[in-house]
Amino acid sequence: MNTYICILRGINVSGHKIIKMDELKNLFQKLGFNAVQTYIQSGNVVFQSEQANQRELELLIANRILEVFCFDVPVLVKSNKELQFIFENNPFLKKGVTDVSKLHITFLSDLPNGELVKQFSEFDFGTDEYLIENSVIYIHCPINGYGNSKISNQFIENKLKLNATTRNWKTITQLMSLLQ
Repeated sequence: MNTYICILRGINVSGHKIIKMDELKNLFQKLGFNAVQTYIQSGNVVFQSEQANQRELELLIANRILEVFCFDVPVLVKSNKELQFIFENNPFLKKGVTDVSKLHITFLSDLPNGELVKQFSEFDFGTDEYLIENSVIYIHCPINGYGNSKISNQFIENKLKLNATTRNWKTITQLMSLLQ
């Protein structure tokens, strides 16, 4: 049995694309997934499945959400091992950042195109820092916080031409506990 984290993009934001967590949990259980747990309203689901293909899981979940709730939602599925690697390799923690409220992780739907990453690096983000590693962007917003950062999901999606969804470090830490 494989353990996964499913991260949904753009649900329960400003009264749009509403999915109650008990309904989401029920949807996952009806798909045949085991040990389903949700965490906060932004669409984080830990579950177990025999399925080993994460892309197929993403499509299955996205299609069922469309069928049940009648709207499209970008769905990202990461394995337990992937999330653990992301968690253990935060470059800003390794550099000594202690205020974890200023740390965020943006999950990308795929590996970004090298030329687009190069163009992305030419933007001025002020005091905000980032590091793109594979299909993840580690973000540190030391002064004004992520809510005021230019490194938003929309900006990332526009520039890197990929779906993106961001979680704060507290959420990542809680998801790690759920995976244990």
